[in-house]
Amino acid sequence: MTLSLLIRGASQVVTAAGRAPRRGRALAQLAILKDGAILVRDGKIAAVGPAAKVEKRKDARQAELLDVDGRVVLPGFVDPHTHLVHAASRAEEYELKIRGASYQEIARKGGGILNSVSKLRAAPAAQLKTRARRFLERFVEHGTTTLEAKSGYGLDLTSELRILSLHKELDSEQPLEIVSTFLGAHVVPAEFRGRARGSEEYLDLLCRHLIPEVAGNGLAEYCDVFCERGAFSPRDSRRVLEAGKAHRLTPRVHAEQLSRSGGARLAVELGAASCDHLEYLGDRDATALAGSATVATLLPGCDFHLGLRRYAPARKLIEAGAVVALATDFNPGTSPTLSMPMVLALACSELRMTPAEALTAATLNAAYSLGRHRRIGSIAAGKQADLAVFEVADYREIPYYFGVNTCWMTMKRGEVIHLKD
Repeated sequence: MTLSLLIRGASQVVTAAGRAPRRGRALAQLAILKDGAILVRDGKIAAVGPAAKVEKRKDARQAELLDVDGRVVLPGFVDPHTHLVHAASRAEEYELKIRGASYQEIARKGGGILNSVSKLRAAPAAQLKTRARRFLERFVEHGTTTLEAKSGYGLDLTSELRILSLHKELDSEQPLEIVSTFLGAHVVPAEFRGRARGSEEYLDLLCRHLIPEVAGNGLAEYCDVFCERGAFSPRDSRRVLEAGKAHRLTPRVHAEQLSRSGGARLAVELGAASCDHLEYLGDRDATALAGSATVATLLPGCDFHLGLRRYAPARKLIEAGAVVALATDFNPGTSPTLSMPMVLALACSELRMTPAEALTAATLNAAYSLGRHRRIGSIAAGKQADLAVFEVADYREIPYYFGVNTCWMTMKRGEVIHLKD
């Protein structure tokens, strides 16, 4: 790793400066430097500011130079909602959806999440790890430097622990930072269905055995639940999340995706780090989120892939004053994309967020949802040198060229981990 590096020649350095999340009108404040420079030393940002000022520093004169030649420099993307480890695609279900089958119809016939569960349980750990590593390489190529990864395709003790252990191994073996979340409460697994007390028995397994095992082995920071019809009710979700909190796992919630479930209000009440999806969010839910520290994480790739017409009410949330973040929801069934630039494009075109709002939501606010906003998510002195450089002259061109990967370079902790050509 280069110990000292001076990055200059950018058309824009989009700092998204700050160590606190942005709300309302502040979401669009990017603090752009048009003739800026960044000095990186020992994996951190030593200085950022006007090029003439930064280049006068003694340590800058001794640094290796990197001229980005008119490109745009951003904070590395932070993706706060993914399902990284899975065994196979669900391309066959993709075609069924195109032919008119709904998400719920496919799930009732053993497809959906249960399809991924059966495939993962049968897959060797080495195969799962190789597949996940390939995905991580693609994330890097699109400018992502940190991501959250959920379990939830195992739904038994052995398989859930295997997924979470893979997260830990991968975090130590490749450059991206992986933040691990336990999602044992994804759906009730097939072997518990059809029993008189099957759902209750599975909740007992989660709360009395899986959560203590996960927390005791340090395999996750967060505990998530899919609060939705056909998955877990608000009452059952509360039980799981409170059991997680008792073992120091911070709550996250899949909320209001396919119906108004009450998950968002539950997330606020329990002090969840984030509630995600929110397509069926109500006005009072938005107000409650605005008055809380819980992040509203929006996943437009999921709605796009499913061909839905209903997206999360981003403008309502922003105008209410909620903390809004964006994520890919990378998973094999409903959002098989690793591209945060594509998510920004969808946020602009479908959620009616401005490019500036979308970029802040995918960097600083996303970092806040993972409790890492004081060291990543913006370009500021003292923060980690997690950067992404794009082959455009203006940051607005990143979502403008939808479906096109313009990422030229990705840097993690001051080390170049992707360089085009």
